[in-house]
Amino acid sequence: MNKNLLERVNKFTAPNEIRAMGMYPYFRVIESEQDTEVIIDGKPILMFGSNSYLGLTNHPKIKEAARAAISRYGTGCAGSRFLNGTLRIHIELEETLADYLKQEAVLLYSTGFQSNLGGIAPLAGRHDTILIDERVHASIIDATRLSFAKVQKFRHNDMEDLEKVIARIDPGALKFIVVDGVFSMEGDITKLPDIVRIAEKHNGVVVVDDAHAIGVIGEQGIGTGSHFGIHDRVDIQTGTFSKSLASLGGFVAASYDVIDYLKHTSRALIFSASMTPASAASVLAAIEIIKNEPDRINRLWENTNYALARFLEMGFEVGPSESPIIPIYIRDNIKTFAFATKCFEAGVFINPVVSPAVPSEESLIRFSLMATHSIEQIDRAIERMYEIGVQLGILGNQETEPVAADHFSPLSPA
Repeated sequence: MNKNLLERVNKFTAPNEIRAMGMYPYFRVIESEQDTEVIIDGKPILMFGSNSYLGLTNHPKIKEAARAAISRYGTGCAGSRFLNGTLRIHIELEETLADYLKQEAVLLYSTGFQSNLGGIAPLAGRHDTILIDERVHASIIDATRLSFAKVQKFRHNDMEDLEKVIARIDPGALKFIVVDGVFSMEGDITKLPDIVRIAEKHNGVVVVDDAHAIGVIGEQGIGTGSHFGIHDRVDIQTGTFSKSLASLGGFVAASYDVIDYLKHTSRALIFSASMTPASAASVLAAIEIIKNEPDRINRLWENTNYALARFLEMGFEVGPSESPIIPIYIRDNIKTFAFATKCFEAGVFINPVVSPAVPSEESLIRFSLMATHSIEQIDRAIERMYEIGVQLGILGNQETEPVAADHFSPLSPA
């Protein structure tokens, strides 16, 4: 092994430091189905760290659709979409998604990460500028690095700062404004009406990553544009199938011309094996369920509002979430790890978010809801979290008073 490489990787000591403290929270092995309760090390754990917002990963219709696709097409495609890897089920899914999302055309990718790599980088040229919210997903950041365009960041959801940044760019240059629809850690929604207005004023292209918005907000859960009633003013919509749609893969949705261009220029598509038949069939089944069971989204929001009210009642510092992603601020890396560890030991799975993902003073716990959580499960988790918060000195010292439930304004998907 190269000594210089070993020296470099051995300087990365953070994981071992957390392991030494007995608080390493990553790569936990789940021994059961992904559900509201999972089995880890033989023990039942309440799952509040999942992105399966609609709780569809165990739906019998989705499982049966996956089995049927394997029986018909086999387990893989043995090639890329560009050559020998396009199956009839891929075309069926693209057409179904286009109809569901109210888009002209859709292009499938093997992962959600690739949908941003392949849907952004080929479109932005060396004379263009990509403007990104400072808290966009890592896949968007990597997409900007793969493009030849200039890159500018603006402060999180700060439209005044976006105006200042975009005003400094050559008026004739093409500008891509790329944002998350629902931000994955903070749970807030991008200020899309303002972004669209700014884009239309400055020769801008609006790109929205709706990974955490599909199945959550908008008419029938079709995303952020629909949520604000401006779906037709978003130029490009990207997303993933690994969250509400209970599968694996991703997509880019746009005009016919943009999609045709990407089919012939997107390396993430051309040089990757196509998504498996079972994955495609699972998404088709999930879309059908979402259309036929609208109450599923309603239940997700009932659970979200209930949990938010309970957290506020108990005095937790909750971020300005507008989604089933609830950020609980701890504001100290070590305390965040300690809180997550003790919650896990008490049977509650939650995700710690620490620096460098966020500044240490903004470290938080990411608590996410599913439509299939019961009120009893939510109560049990929050009560255990409260006991641990008091034990660690996280609760009881806030400057703000707990908020009564009747002072809480409920959120909605529309």
